[in-house]
Amino acid sequence: MQVNKQAVLEAIEELLDELDSQTLHWYPEIRATAPTHFVGARNLVHYTTLRTSDRRGLQGNLESLGATRLSTAEPAVKARLQAAHNVVSALDGRSPQFAEEDVADAIVGADELLEQHTEALFGTEALPGDSSYIMVTLPIEAAYDQELVARLVDSGMELARINCAHDGPEVWKRMIDNVRAAGKAAGRYIPISMDLAGPKIRTGRIAPGPAVVRVRVQRDDAGTVIQPCRLWMIPEDQELAEAPMAENTLGRPIVSVHVSREFFDALEVGETVRVVDARGKKRKLGVIKKDSEGALAEGQQNIYLQLGAELKTEKAKTAVGAVPQVLQRLRPQTGDRIVLTSADVVCDPQAGGIPKISCTLPEAVRALEVGQQVLFDDGAIAAKVVEIRKAKGTEATAGTVEAELLVTRGGAKLAEYKGINLPDTELPLPSLTEEDEAALAFVAEYADMAAVSFIRSREDVAYVLEKFHELGADDLGLVLKIETIPAFENLTTILLEGMRHAKFGVMLARGDLAVEMGFARMAEVPGQVMAMVEAAHVPLIIATQVLESMAKSGLPTRAEITDVAWALRAECIMLNKGPHIPEAIAILREIGVKMDRSQRKNRMLLHHVRSWQ
Repeated sequence: MQVNKQAVLEAIEELLDELDSQTLHWYPEIRATAPTHFVGARNLVHYTTLRTSDRRGLQGNLESLGATRLSTAEPAVKARLQAAHNVVSALDGRSPQFAEEDVADAIVGADELLEQHTEALFGTEALPGDSSYIMVTLPIEAAYDQELVARLVDSGMELARINCAHDGPEVWKRMIDNVRAAGKAAGRYIPISMDLAGPKIRTGRIAPGPAVVRVRVQRDDAGTVIQPCRLWMIPEDQELAEAPMAENTLGRPIVSVHVSREFFDALEVGETVRVVDARGKKRKLGVIKKDSEGALAEGQQNIYLQLGAELKTEKAKTAVGAVPQVLQRLRPQTGDRIVLTSADVVCDPQAGGIPKISCTLPEAVRALEVGQQVLFDDGAIAAKVVEIRKAKGTEATAGTVEAELLVTRGGAKLAEYKGINLPDTELPLPSLTEEDEAALAFVAEYADMAAVSFIRSREDVAYVLEKFHELGADDLGLVLKIETIPAFENLTTILLEGMRHAKFGVMLARGDLAVEMGFARMAEVPGQVMAMVEAAHVPLIIATQVLESMAKSGLPTRAEITDVAWALRAECIMLNKGPHIPEAIAILREIGVKMDRSQRKNRMLLHHVRSWQ
């Protein structure tokens, strides 16, 4: 195909002029960034300009001429365009218009700036051979088990993460002390990042069901009982506890209940205990063991044992105690209706009619509009607002807003205090709650980075930076979590505002983002976020379900391995909790060493493939 080189040169020149024009337009925001981020802020504006129009025609023409396709232009957009102009000029018999040394310095310098910003945020160099830092979420056991923390550090943990949504300052401080001690013993510094929870929108209370517990037998495929049901009876003046079991004991879990002291003292091994269960079924169990802690009885049939049920022997009887109430759930099906209310009500699934459930943040219900989506429990249940109304009733319910929802994806169970996502709704909520602000003071004193959730706009970032300034936390690292649709749509302005802070990074929280965007869009959005953040020369942390099966079971899935290969393009990978985290760290480091020979961000490196020799 014959390509008009003059037309290609003119297209590049027009694009370069557009970059300069947009730089001038955004100059107040660029100038407001920290001095170390000035170059990155300008390049971010260039990249945004490049991507806000369709450039595929220019790409195709450049490819036909054997020049750059601009597909890896993120680090230095203007320099890449200038290099392309020089190449096409040479092919057209003209002298290069742009100084080759300046172009080369800009391209090489972009990678160096990103490395500098990464080390500034994380406060330490990565371990030799690691292409990405490894961050590990600490379990609560890390507060009390120093050997556990030492194992994580020895395995290759380079940053520790504490989730402020759980536990409290006393536990956090113990975790931090153990991390500092383990790092000192290993001869390296382990930075600590602490996540601020942000506002959490969850379902309200659901009335508990009856106090009934199922004491179950275990059957084989033919229905024959292979393990009896087992009941552990504890005198009521002792604390309720699990029954002692030998390791690898087969069968259903043993159910523990309280009985009266008189009944317990009269029990003897070999006696029969009789009961009429919640269904009116007569059942019997034989006592096979008794000691000072309790008595164990076995039966050959399932028993639905309710609170207050009468246990009888030939000599004594007692009412069953300490049976917990059943946790009830809603089971909405596609086409059903649910009412989400701003009032603090307790939902009763057995009440009949359209179930009415509250929301932990009433402001979220008041912000809903007809046609907007409401997602429950990580998107397991999806609904659409079909009506907004003010509740009728007493003075106590004045101001209550109810949103009637039509379930568009049902079938799952919905429990109390499950997450609610409102991807279409503009929520009038600050990015930091009162609890977050209290936690931030602790983070500023003891940790190295604060990771902030619920970022939707530059105003949210400005509010966070204001709180940093009030605390004198200018040296504290700031990580903004991109986990909502508004955060993605406003990414340019969010990054520019965040770059006012010298120690700045971004976390891509893929879980919440996937819930809001849907899985189809999540195929491309993480790559777009990664490209934008790279253009800003800002370090990126990839989070959510990285090697999750590996961490939990010790064996990764095939999909997890390919996911890790992509995630290793980021400056840091976050692993969640699990009993096999040391093994997950080991395999992550092994894959990282291999991928470091094959890729740099989204650029393929042509290393020697010995398998093809």
